[in-house]
Amino acid sequence: MTETMKIEDYLARGGRLTSPANVPARYRAELMKIMAIFVDSELAGAAGFADRINDAAGIEGRIAAARIVAEKTAHAGKVLKLMGEFGAATDRYVSHHPWTARLDRGAEVGSTRIDHDMRLSVFNYPLTGWADAVVMNWLMGMAVDIQLGELGQLSYQPLAETFREIRPTEARHTELAAAGIALLLSEGGEVQASVDYWWPRVATSFGRESSDKLAMLQGFGLRHSSNADLRAAWELRAGAALKAQALEVPAG
Repeated sequence: MTETMKIEDYLARGGRLTSPANVPARYRAELMKIMAIFVDSELAGAAGFADRINDAAGIEGRIAAARIVAEKTAHAGKVLKLMGEFGAATDRYVSHHPWTARLDRGAEVGSTRIDHDMRLSVFNYPLTGWADAVVMNWLMGMAVDIQLGELGQLSYQPLAETFREIRPTEARHTELAAAGIALLLSEGGEVQASVDYWWPRVATSFGRESSDKLAMLQGFGLRHSSNADLRAAWELRAGAALKAQALEVPAG
């Protein structure tokens, strides 16, 4: 960046930032929001899945589930460390929210809790048993991969690099969930009801179809694709994965 170029113009031309120094206030606010959503979602997701570890039928399933919980928590820690560089109180962050808190199972799609942290709304719903947990992690895992692909292009280079490092491990979690789905189906397990339940709730994790802030975020290099495009990519991928397992894609 030249001394005479405004930082906003630098970002709009594809520039990259590497430290909190001289970050514009609005850019900082939006970047902190991105990080908080990821950290809160990983911690809430790990907490919910931890409660289901002992529901797995075999030792291998329990080991895999425990590893997923540990790795998601570690991923949250990596991004939380970056939040600390921007002044976040990382020493109390993890204990500040009730990560296991959930809404009633029948709560409306997209609902949030009172005294809500910044987790994606999908993590406000409870898991009911092992099959339900595997389905949720499978569908959401495919969404996370698409979202991390987007986040890996962020103009704040340290965070973009962190998301790129995290993505392969999260993809492995999805592979484990897919293997779990195949096993459940081979044993005659019922998973379609869970697919029907989680499909619309995962879909909401992409946010509103249109966003008034999209142009601003694109100018900052904090977004590239629209919510609608990201959701469409997930629907295509997840739909194909369901059909490959002879499962139905929920309507709507």
